[in-house]
Amino acid sequence: MSILRTLTLSSRPLSWVNTAYPFAAAYLLTAREIDAAWIIGTLYFLVPYNLAMYGINDVFDYESDLRNPRKGGVEGAVLDRGMHRITLWAVLITNIPFLVALILLGSPLSWLILAISVAAVLAYSAPGLRFKERPFVDSLTSSTHFVSPAVYGIVLAGGSLAEPGLLCLLAAFFLWGMASHAFGAVQDVLADRAGGLASVATVIGARATVRLAAACYLLAGALMLFTAWPGPLAALLAVPYLLNVAPFWRISDAGAEAANAGWRRFLWLNFLAGAAITLLLIWYVRIG
Repeated sequence: MSILRTLTLSSRPLSWVNTAYPFAAAYLLTAREIDAAWIIGTLYFLVPYNLAMYGINDVFDYESDLRNPRKGGVEGAVLDRGMHRITLWAVLITNIPFLVALILLGSPLSWLILAISVAAVLAYSAPGLRFKERPFVDSLTSSTHFVSPAVYGIVLAGGSLAEPGLLCLLAAFFLWGMASHAFGAVQDVLADRAGGLASVATVIGARATVRLAAACYLLAGALMLFTAWPGPLAALLAVPYLLNVAPFWRISDAGAEAANAGWRRFLWLNFLAGAAITLLLIWYVRIG
């Protein structure tokens, strides 16, 4: 039970919905039915995918996590060295069966999208790649973690990605992901520098990173204005995220850990935004 609890904590349960929901919603809106692919894909992006994404990160970020005061709770586990091999094996055991099933259910294009999604998860933390230590590439890769399940859901269900409104929506989602990763990196500036890790925030500084995140949130909201009704109403969802980062507009590197208060609000803000998006999707289906 202790091992299971540690693995669960490492997979960041608060973030499970952030990857499962995009897939489930995108697939359902495209296929208009719940089938085996929907069930398997939703379950995969709910837990195994997150265990891979965060568990691998916790294994190879062990030294920096020891110096990070926010680690050890819902924001991430500090995995004991004895758990490292167990975690990596758990990632393989939980991911491979789902991936095999999804490959059997998919098409060559869906295989490509799924490969990109899994590759982004591995590349972010795995030794030799470590995209999380490549400034700006880190935010791009992190956003791919959350947007690719939605793209995969559309393709797996046989949908097209060529619609302008859909492309605007996906681009807005991608900008949201970049903004969120960048803002999350602000609170770790001191810990990352102490651990010798690079990130967008350690390179351009906490203040510039907060402003970059705000710009991405603003642009994401603007792009939603070009989606099908009632999609433009989702532009308003950028406002609470902008208000959340606003208090840190003048933050210094020395005081960067104060951004953790904003990050904790962000974690709960996602649930409120998700509820609003669900209502908009229901509205979209009813008038479609």
